[in-house]
Amino acid sequence: MCYTGAHVSIMVNVSMFFQIEALKAIGVTEVVLAINYQPEVMLNFLKDFETKLGIKITCSQETEPLGTAGPLALARDKLIDDSGEPFFVLNSDVISEYPLKEMIDFHKAHGGEASIMVTKVDEPSKYGVVVMEESTGKVEKFVEKPKLFVGNKINAGIYLLNPSVLDRIELRPTSIEKEVFPKIAAEQKLYAMVLPGFWMDIGQPRDYITGLRLYLDSLRKKSSSKLATGSHIVGNVIVDETAKIGEGCLIGPDVAIGPGCVVESGVRLSRCTLMRGVRIKKHACISSSIIGWHSTVGQWARVENMTILGEDVHVSDEIYSNGGVVLPHKEIKSSILKPEIVM
Repeated sequence: MCYTGAHVSIMVNVSMFFQIEALKAIGVTEVVLAINYQPEVMLNFLKDFETKLGIKITCSQETEPLGTAGPLALARDKLIDDSGEPFFVLNSDVISEYPLKEMIDFHKAHGGEASIMVTKVDEPSKYGVVVMEESTGKVEKFVEKPKLFVGNKINAGIYLLNPSVLDRIELRPTSIEKEVFPKIAAEQKLYAMVLPGFWMDIGQPRDYITGLRLYLDSLRKKSSSKLATGSHIVGNVIVDETAKIGEGCLIGPDVAIGPGCVVESGVRLSRCTLMRGVRIKKHACISSSIIGWHSTVGQWARVENMTILGEDVHVSDEIYSNGGVVLPHKEIKSSILKPEIVM
């Protein structure tokens, strides 16, 4: 929902792309982004996407960090209308299959005030565990990093809330998980639905690459038309319809290519994401990396090992990057031989 930092903003942009698609698919007509970092970058990224999907996207900007609940109070006027219908809240740093229609049905059936999605994990002691009635989904309590086993389900960061929940939130830094949900649970008005399929927190670059793979795998299982096909495609790949791919390229597996990208001839791409407006020049090789908006990678360059390029970064011809994290608006003229931040 809120985030700071260059590489985080890139990954969040990608996950939001998938989330907004899922919301549009169930009939949502307006999305409000609660942000505290570079709103102009976010809106520029989403402008064409807004037109393409026919969905209204607005920003509610914090002047100070408000936690995970405070932004809802800030955006109150945008979230409430005369219908009294519930609204979704999604953490932007998670990726999953987004069974939102099923969540609406679940919410209407139990008649409570709020629904949260939970996911099963192998090591619950690392997380805050949601203790719930298995038969009804009613949440009993939350236990932070339990030393003894109390359950294996954790908050998945996807919520469906009645407008009345906003009356519980003050305009100040507030945690919805630690301050708001426990009170609703104590009144027996909070219910949890177990998320089917995969779930991934993509707060770190390596986790994002894994999350993208899981998302593309889920598209393959659904025989989705979003996946690219052709002799130059290996495994699961999505390519925006406005991107241009040159001859003799080999793309995949686990690649996402954004709007307006240009991939010149002879390029090799695997396990990577190209954001809007990226240009990859002839015979470059990109693997396990994220290339930020309007960046360029030169001819015969090699970019790998979780390299993250911020917005408007230009990598010269024949450069090697081994895990470099490059902040926006930089030109890279010498190789990055070991993982480091380039400021």
